Amino acid sequence: MKPWHSTLPAPDADPSAWGATLLDNVEPFLDDAIQALPQLIEAYEGDEPDLVLHDIASYPARVLAHRWGVPAISLSPALVAWEGYEQEVAEPMWAEPKRTERGQAYYARFQAWLEENGITLHPDDFGGRPARSLVLIPKALQPNADRVDESVYTFVGACQGDRTAEGDWTRPAGAEKVVLVSLGSAFTKQPDFYRACVQAFAGLPGWHLVLQIGKHVDPAELGDVPANVEVRSWVPQLAVLRQADLFVTHAGAGGSQEGMATATPMIAVPQAVDQFGNADVLQALGVARHVPAEEATAETLRTAALALVDDPEVARRLKEIQADMAKEGGTGRAADLIEAELRGE
Repeated sequence: MKPWHSTLPAPDADPSAWGATLLDNVEPFLDDAIQALPQLIEAYEGDEPDLVLHDIASYPARVLAHRWGVPAISLSPALVAWEGYEQEVAEPMWAEPKRTERGQAYYARFQAWLEENGITLHPDDFGGRPARSLVLIPKALQPNADRVDESVYTFVGACQGDRTAEGDWTRPAGAEKVVLVSLGSAFTKQPDFYRACVQAFAGLPGWHLVLQIGKHVDPAELGDVPANVEVRSWVPQLAVLRQADLFVTHAGAGGSQEGMATATPMIAVPQAVDQFGNADVLQALGVARHVPAEEATAETLRTAALALVDDPEVARRLKEIQADMAKEGGTGRAADLIEAELRGE
């Protein structure tokens, strides 16, 4: 392990640390890349690797692979670009920021940094069009999957690994239905939403609510909660989902695929970025209801929950997707593909 200093907000930082606009969201990654690259060059001097595996936002990794003349594989934890993605999504999204002085300065700085390191790609292609990528989501969660170039992108599905270190969870005796509510690790400062969840599920006979509220909400903000409501700052999510009957999720890529891998019906209440698209995909697959955050009242959540948990067609679709995901190979297949790349196959 070769640690380096990062300037990015901590993973569990308040979402406000990332700002509110597209440029607010992307500038920290470029800033971090520029300051991290010299550290990484020094750290690996004389011990250069034969292959670079990197996250989609780890810009120094692809630069280092270019400098060292070794292959790089992008590990994508979310959707990837399909043929036509730029015209359909990226260009409309970036049209206004690119017209601003700040946006033009961002692109000029990015391009200059790439050229300094011998890379002639446009920043959009550098960040969004890898030479090789393993996609760590099930193909079912990918929009326009039929237009994805599978000579570049390989869907290996869920790579969940061994979660025993996270601890276990035991379903309470007498719980007829268990619902997990989790907005992940970043967008958790939502006390009003949590109160709506308590109202929605606490009064349902035989139901047990596991409510993960993160570290930015004080449990006291929820008021008095009944005995069938379990309030936690964090839970071993996969362990709970394996025993749950319903998952109320922000529809992040990780949570979405965990819901599908455990065949758990979902209510998707997206908060930011790719979650809105994921929520639409889940609903189109017939395994979830997309409830916009501003519509997530106790009554709406309860109605959606009761419709989902007893619907045999939802259960059938989940089992079908679960089986398809298992065929994608997960961690084992990803490791095989990485080793094949090392062998030059």
